Amino acid sequence: MSASPDGIIPRTPPRPDHVDYAGEGLDEGEVPGVPFALISSWVDTARARQVERGDVPEPLSFAVATVDADGRPDVRTVLMRFLDPVGPGFVTSLESAKSRQLEATPFVAATLTWPAMFRAIRFRGRAERIDPEQLDTYFAGRPRGSQLSAWVSHQSQPVEGREPLEHAWAGVEARFEGQDVPRPADWGGWRIAVDELEAWAGRSDRLHDRFRWTRVGEGGLDVAGAWRVQRLQP
Repeated sequence: MSASPDGIIPRTPPRPDHVDYAGEGLDEGEVPGVPFALISSWVDTARARQVERGDVPEPLSFAVATVDADGRPDVRTVLMRFLDPVGPGFVTSLESAKSRQLEATPFVAATLTWPAMFRAIRFRGRAERIDPEQLDTYFAGRPRGSQLSAWVSHQSQPVEGREPLEHAWAGVEARFEGQDVPRPADWGGWRIAVDELEAWAGRSDRLHDRFRWTRVGEGGLDVAGAWRVQRLQP
């Protein structure tokens, strides 16, 4: 790069694909000793922005990573449907690939990411089945179409075209016409009992704020004394 006439080397213009993460960041004074309040606040903010600005189209989009029988990582995006001091949770078929993998190896990692807000939360821990009573309550509140599809889909299994799905849908729709749709026995859910959590907040020039909570005692995400929090290098 040649120097300008006054001897100063001009600054390289940013690449077209480079985004400066000009977020609000996260200062030490905003970081609680236990992480649940921060998680809840960020989720609430993301959901509000979905309504107010429309720049967070799916605020509960949740990337969940497992390992298969060969120890190879596997990841997919689901929706976070539960969040309490034990940890976040999601619903799925108990016959799905992720459920089979979690039954064999219950270690799991997951991420909530909100690019428009320059924020992300990472979870690591063990997967635990959500209890049937809680699932029944949640299933009863789902849209009827979502309830019916839980009976139609043999999740993760191959299918020869769309026609078999449409045919199965018609059969299930007729079967439950005029009555409530019960939860299928193979429709369940998983919760992450969190051992480690990280909050990431983007800053300009890649000097991001990262804080990690590591379990040091018994208790949920809202229990003082159960967590050690540290700032991490960007």
